[in-house]
Amino acid sequence: MIGFWDAVIRVIIGAIFIWLGIEKGGVFEIAKIMGIVLILTAVFSFCPLYKLAGISTRCEDCEPA
Repeated sequence: MIGFWDAVIRVIIGAIFIWLGIEKGGVFEIAKIMGIVLILTAVFSFCPLYKLAGISTRCEDCEPA
């Protein structure tokens, strides 16, 4: 599970990667795809790699939103 700050960082980095892919093109097309994946994992609060590794950045003691 992805916590709030993890999601915020993913959205910011994802937006930068997408911008690079659109502006620069070429090999940055891979960055654009990575940016889309980062934003999608932030939106759905789920990262398959975190699930496989058993990692969670979500606050266990926090109240649900």
